[in-house]
Amino acid sequence: MMRMSKSKDALIRVENVSKTFGKETDKALELRRSGKGKDEVESETKTTVAILDASFEVKQGETFVLIGLSGSGKSTLLRCLNGLIPPTEGMVYLENDDIAHMGKKQLQQIRRNKMGMVFQNVGLLPNRTVLENITFGLEINGVPAHLRNKKGRDALELVGLNGQAYKRIHELSGGMQQRVGLARALASNQEILLMDEPFSALDPLIRREMQKLFLDIQDEIHKTVIFVTHDLDEALTLGQRAAVMKDGEIVQIGTAEDILSHPATEYVKRLVQDVDYSKIRQAKSAMSTVDLFALEHESPQVVLRRMKAKKLSSILVVNDSQMLIGAVPLERVAEFVEFHKPNLTGIKLENSMCVHPDVALREVIPLFVNRHLPVAVVNEQNRLIGQIDKDSLIASLTEQIDVDSETVNEMLQKEVLQK
Repeated sequence: MMRMSKSKDALIRVENVSKTFGKETDKALELRRSGKGKDEVESETKTTVAILDASFEVKQGETFVLIGLSGSGKSTLLRCLNGLIPPTEGMVYLENDDIAHMGKKQLQQIRRNKMGMVFQNVGLLPNRTVLENITFGLEINGVPAHLRNKKGRDALELVGLNGQAYKRIHELSGGMQQRVGLARALASNQEILLMDEPFSALDPLIRREMQKLFLDIQDEIHKTVIFVTHDLDEALTLGQRAAVMKDGEIVQIGTAEDILSHPATEYVKRLVQDVDYSKIRQAKSAMSTVDLFALEHESPQVVLRRMKAKKLSSILVVNDSQMLIGAVPLERVAEFVEFHKPNLTGIKLENSMCVHPDVALREVIPLFVNRHLPVAVVNEQNRLIGQIDKDSLIASLTEQIDVDSETVNEMLQKEVLQK
């Protein structure tokens, strides 16, 4: 087994971690490494190889997802990261400290101060209020009452539970209880959050709300998160990178685009075949360069000539700094020519739909319904960097999957009805 080269920005580094349950550890690992399957080895040795030679890094501020079906080893691997389950072989580094070989007291300090955990079953205390549940960890650590009260209320606000501080847990819905669990982890101000299928028991609608809440919070606080899920849509929506696991092995690591476009194995290919690409792919995947646009101070005659040559019914207009101003139809440019206007300044512009490049295509689809203009893609400074037309949208949604344009048009109509 080879030692990983350490990245400068890696906060967590997992090196060749294996975990077995049973007495014949050496034989079981040897058989698995020789190519025998997990079930076959378990039958022969009465020993389960839950994790086999897992290696990966997680960068500071990154959301890294472990995705796999039941029994793939993802939850076991997550617990190896904070020492709840000691690995049989390998090392888990938090910066330069090897968690896999720490003493109990040092591990306890890591869990209290550096690495929190959010479970599917949040384990809230029924005899305490919402605020008391959120601040329980701070109380154990001896944080003064006024300070933990402030941290608790700040966390309540982050998860959208203002006004619920003095309710008992049984008065809350399942989704609200999960928010309390998330708030408890946030209040502790730990740098790293380990999240083990936190939303899997929720109803689909509440689950989507929690996913959006998680993304909104992460955009604000930039925690380092290792998130476990069996739901591929969830993994690729929430994670900046994901590790796909099968029978205890990591079979592919990559971004959503990497995994969708270039599945490493037949297993991964089957896993991604039913993914809703509109939720995963971003606007930049459908973006093309803007070959023709108009400058605000350009002559209307020049703009009109270009539009007629390319048979454009409208054109995007920017200022001298490439900031998007809007779109103008052909007939309005023709009017400016007729009235001998020197430039486009003062022309009435249409509201040009625009999006940022990292917006999910699902958010772009409704903009095309009953509208034939392209959608402008702008950066944070509102500078025009590209455009999406209906053809490029369909091409991005259908790449690597068997969907035709008629199906995508149906998707467009469905999105509007759902709005």
